[in-house]
Amino acid sequence: MVTERTAFSLAGLPIAVVCLAAGLALVAWPAWLVWQMIEARAFDTLVLVPLLLWIPVGVIAAGLTVVNPNEARAIVFLGRYTGTVRRQGFWWVNPFSLRPRISVRIRNFETGRLKVNDRNGNPIEIASVVVWRVTDTAEALFEVDDYESYVHVQSEAALRGLAMTYPYDTHDDEEMSLRSSPAEIADQLKTEVQDRLQKAGVEVIETRISHLAYAPEIASVMLRRQQAEAVIAARTRIVEGAVGMVEMALDQLSSKQLVELDEERKASMVSNLLVVLCSEQQTQPVVNAGTLYT
Repeated sequence: MVTERTAFSLAGLPIAVVCLAAGLALVAWPAWLVWQMIEARAFDTLVLVPLLLWIPVGVIAAGLTVVNPNEARAIVFLGRYTGTVRRQGFWWVNPFSLRPRISVRIRNFETGRLKVNDRNGNPIEIASVVVWRVTDTAEALFEVDDYESYVHVQSEAALRGLAMTYPYDTHDDEEMSLRSSPAEIADQLKTEVQDRLQKAGVEVIETRISHLAYAPEIASVMLRRQQAEAVIAARTRIVEGAVGMVEMALDQLSSKQLVELDEERKASMVSNLLVVLCSEQQTQPVVNAGTLYT
């Protein structure tokens, strides 16, 4: 595996000044020689010397390169990776090397809307936003063919696999779902994407679910099902609470000995309390002005 290392580089400004001075000298010298030949009306082979000196000056100047902020230059010489220049500024490197530019800025993209089945087999549409950056330029350039395309494809694959692992929604507070646990799902997605991009020299900074919905062909049906499940869950909570309140009332009446009730009166009291507590409409109280048994 190719890993990033620092490339050999020199400050580019002094070398650029030397090349500029040499270039000016190599322009003035042949011009002076040509003027001398015109006056003497004779050709002097010395005029070819400055022209030949342009070759090494040009080769040296070819090694000058600029590295912008949050950018890196990988140095490749004769098919071998020799290092990376990360420091911003004006530098001189091997003039015979290739110097591909690679950005180390923070980038983000949104995956397309994927149509997958959740854990319960319901077709859903899901999309996410992935925030990432390159941390190892050598791995990004040489371990994968196109690291940007690799990031996009692997992120969508991780999102598809995660969507098939969890249900779209659940009424169990202890069970995670795509809709009710966005923070936990985002952390899990970040871990999945990072594991897939480890070989590409990429760090995943953040992932978020940007779109989540049932597929259009079942959206209306699943909405009614969702409403029914919500009603059932709510009625279950109401009944559980009502039973607890009835139990508490009977215990307090018995412990404080306010009134003694036989089993038939207890059943009647339980029935009345459950009707009052579980009714969807407001109940009308009836005042019993008679005796206990009338």
